[in-house]
Amino acid sequence: MSSHLAIVTGGTRGIGYAIAHTILAAGGRVMITGRDQRGVDAAVRTLQAAAGGDATRAFGAAVDVRDKNAVVQLVALAAMKLGGVNVLINNAGVGAFTDVASMTDEDWASVIDTNLTGVFYCTRAAIPELRKARGSWIINIASLAGRNYFPNGAAYCASKAGLIAFSESLMQEVRYDDIRVSVVMPGSVATEFNHPAPGARDDDWKLTGDDVAEVVMDLLRHPGRSLPSRVEIRPSKPKKG
Repeated sequence: MSSHLAIVTGGTRGIGYAIAHTILAAGGRVMITGRDQRGVDAAVRTLQAAAGGDATRAFGAAVDVRDKNAVVQLVALAAMKLGGVNVLINNAGVGAFTDVASMTDEDWASVIDTNLTGVFYCTRAAIPELRKARGSWIINIASLAGRNYFPNGAAYCASKAGLIAFSESLMQEVRYDDIRVSVVMPGSVATEFNHPAPGARDDDWKLTGDDVAEVVMDLLRHPGRSLPSRVEIRPSKPKKG
C-alpha cells in the first residue's frame, strides 16, 4: 500500500482528477481542491467510490489558490484529515488566450495569480508539513508552453515559464530537507481546459489526463537517490499540419 498523503490542487477534473484517482488506486490518500463547492463534492464522491466507498481516503475543499489565507487553512485541514502531508501536486491553472493589446488587467492577473502566485502560496504553506514528513515531493504541473511560446498566449506562456523557473530554484532550496521537486511539462492534453467536450474535436492524438498522472506516479515511485527534476511529455504522434 502507498503511503502517499497528497494535496492535489485543481483536482476536480482533468489532469488533477486523474492524478488524485491514480494516487488513490496506488493506496494513497488525497485532499483535492477546486473553486466550486459542488464540483469538489461531486469529485470527492466519485473518488471515494473508486476507493471502495472508503470516506477516510479522499477529501476535498473549495479553495481559490490565489487566497493565501485559505491556502494556509487548506494545508492544516489536509494534515489533519490525511494524517500528514508528504506530496503536494500544484495543478490548479487557468488560461486567457488573447493578444496583449486586447488583454484586460483582470485576465492577466487571473492567469499569473493562479498559475504562479498560487503555486507559491501553496508551496510556502506546505513546506513545514513536507519537512516533517521527510521523503516528500512537490510536483508542479507546468506546460510545454513554458518553453514553446505562441501568439495570443502571452499570459499563459509567461505563467508557465515562471513556474518552471520557480520549480528549479525551489528544487535546489529544499533538496537537503528530503523534499524532491519536479516540474512536469505536458504538451497537448485533451481536457476541459482546452474546450468543453474532450474527444469532440478529433482529440485522439492528444495526451490524456491519465497519461500525465502516470508520469506523476512514476516520479513518486523513484528511489530516494534520484530526482528527475524536469519531465517533458508530449503526444507520440501529433496531428500533422
